[in-house]
Amino acid sequence: MSRKMKTVQQPRWYRPAWIEIDLNQLRQNFALIHADKPKPLRIISVIKDQAYGHGAVPVAKAALESGAAGLAVATLEEGVVLREGGIAAPILMLGERHPNELRDCLHHRLTCSVSDVRIAKELATSAEEAGTAAPVHLKIDTGMSRYGIRWNKALPTIAEIARHRALRLEGVMSHFAMSDETDKSFALEQLGRFQTVLAAMREKGFAVKYRHLCNTGGFLDLPQAHFDQVRIGILPLGVFPSAVCRRIAGIEPVMTVKAQIASIQNIEPGDTVGYGLRYRAPAPRRIGVLPIGYGDGFPRVRNQGEVLVCGKRAPLVGSVAMDAITIDITDIPEAQLWEEVVVMGRQGSEMISVHDMARLKNSVSYDVLAGWRERLPKVFIGASA
Repeated sequence: MSRKMKTVQQPRWYRPAWIEIDLNQLRQNFALIHADKPKPLRIISVIKDQAYGHGAVPVAKAALESGAAGLAVATLEEGVVLREGGIAAPILMLGERHPNELRDCLHHRLTCSVSDVRIAKELATSAEEAGTAAPVHLKIDTGMSRYGIRWNKALPTIAEIARHRALRLEGVMSHFAMSDETDKSFALEQLGRFQTVLAAMREKGFAVKYRHLCNTGGFLDLPQAHFDQVRIGILPLGVFPSAVCRRIAGIEPVMTVKAQIASIQNIEPGDTVGYGLRYRAPAPRRIGVLPIGYGDGFPRVRNQGEVLVCGKRAPLVGSVAMDAITIDITDIPEAQLWEEVVVMGRQGSEMISVHDMARLKNSVSYDVLAGWRERLPKVFIGASA
């Protein structure tokens, strides 16, 4: 069966296992998000870790075309990749920067998050040498205990950072530790801490253009914490962060993982399948082999999970190998060699969701999306020129 799809970007080499990224669905998701949010609220699209495994530059371009006000990444390389991909929009660097990164951040017009006075001083010195004023966002630790100035000790540090003339205090930010669960008590405590810092800054005359605290869970469930902008990564990709977060009707996944049946084996009762002899046929079985495995990011499981073949569910049998998984297609006689199989996504009325895959992997949806390896090629549907 040949692969047929509308796309303007195909991988260089054909492989009978691949990821489809539907950028038209991404644009539709953004349209629904914009319709749902208050009009003045700015959307910052988080593009870190190759847009959670979806492809940084194509997703960033589609996000900006869809009204995102800016982008956010975690590493210097991620920011440079976007700039080299032709993206001129504001890019916020999340996390802390090493002193060796600062000149490159300035050169590529990447906005740094700062919370350390020493880094702020070095950034200011580099900005002065470059004859520019560097925009910065102050990171406040309201309970994540990861990056940022502790909320109850923030004001002296903020004052020290703000005194540098070569730094332009553009924003102040924090990050929720738990915003996508039913219990919002700690999120509300973080919100209160953040508001206390903002009030103290106003009293001392520290004005900022942008205040932001919300991730996807906060955007969906905590409108009182929206402030000027929100940072959302997984929601435009069509994935809700938990089973209890508020839903926006019509948002659908952007990523589908597919493979083709590369071999069909007819085995007899008592025959075994795969490494470790983990599956023994109780009766004659028809086994399909898919050329995808844990080397591509599929969970390394045994006799667990399903895929979709001809719109029907086919169970995995045996152990997942680095380059192959084996499925039982005995009850799907119409399945033939090179049949298209959905490993994650929708086929007909059936669906293998990212949350199904997360349970199989004993992890979370973010890990599944970002965990598909680079050797698995991406096909982009509806990519910009």
